[in-house]
Amino acid sequence: MIKPFHIDIPQADLDDLADRLARTRWPNEVADAGSDYGFPLARLRELAEYWRTGYDWRAHEAELNKLPHFTTEIEGQNVHFVHVRSENPDALALVLTHGWPGSFLEFLGMIEPLARDFHLVIPSIPGYGFSGPTHERDWSVERIARAWAELMRRLGYERYGAQGGDFGSGISTALGAVAPEHVVGVHVNYLPTRPDPEAGLELSEEDESRLDKVRQLMANRPPYQALQVATPQTIGYALTDSPVGQLAWIAERFAQWTDPRTPVDDDRMLTDVSLYWLTATAASSARLHHDAGKVNLPCRVPLGVAVLPCDITQSVRPLAERLFDIRHWSEFDRGGHFAAMEVPDLLAADVKDFFLGIAE
Repeated sequence: MIKPFHIDIPQADLDDLADRLARTRWPNEVADAGSDYGFPLARLRELAEYWRTGYDWRAHEAELNKLPHFTTEIEGQNVHFVHVRSENPDALALVLTHGWPGSFLEFLGMIEPLARDFHLVIPSIPGYGFSGPTHERDWSVERIARAWAELMRRLGYERYGAQGGDFGSGISTALGAVAPEHVVGVHVNYLPTRPDPEAGLELSEEDESRLDKVRQLMANRPPYQALQVATPQTIGYALTDSPVGQLAWIAERFAQWTDPRTPVDDDRMLTDVSLYWLTATAASSARLHHDAGKVNLPCRVPLGVAVLPCDITQSVRPLAERLFDIRHWSEFDRGGHFAAMEVPDLLAADVKDFFLGIAE
């Protein structure tokens, strides 16, 4: 059963958030620390004070409620999604999937340009946001993809495309793998390509430079990732109890992963952080790093790739072509890991070009 959903956070929860922010117990910081020890204290104090006294959740809640929200239950798990139908009844449907530490909010700037040509289904990953916490093991990338296939079936879509970045990229390619008879193509804006000494490829100097970056990341796993892979429950206690802890955990990712030329504004980021805080999904969202697993089926449907210059890594096309049927490849001149929030017009245009191109 699919049910309409309306966002209505209890005022008591907002009052509790303001009270906790006012009573924050701050650590000290060494002089001239910058970002050498982690997220800078002065910047975090600034964000926390604005969150407490300037940011208006109710205003953002009202804007979000202008969208058509729904929920349904799949495999015992609540799934929240936004469903925007194009005025063209024959339009292709697209399922757009966010990542961590993002949410369905990532796609707000892409809805208007894409809805002219596509029906849009924008779910919240199980364990994230209004889908709420998961309550059992193994909500893997493949299992989420199968849930998306069931969601699209319930909505009556026989043919559709998939798009995503971060975990949304893996979920989208997994959807192409588990439901190739329904998925016409997949577009991603994040596609890690690992070094493969057995490939026997002659790579350009730029591609080798990209692989060096991947090697460095593989040798020095980011601390947040190591914790969420190994002990998501442990870090979840701190993030669920302290709004400033949750803020620092996510704000650091936005600071490190965005292009300085295309920053995400504080209000949009705080709405994302608020979503994690108000739904108490810090631990359950982190579990995806632990449970992601590997997809056992190859994705053979057409693939479109957008490469962002300030993303965590940049894809190497010759390596990607060994695994996927690449039909479209774009190298953006700006943008980072949160492409749908940083450069929504560029990304929407690229998504449109890819899907309309393979539909011809």
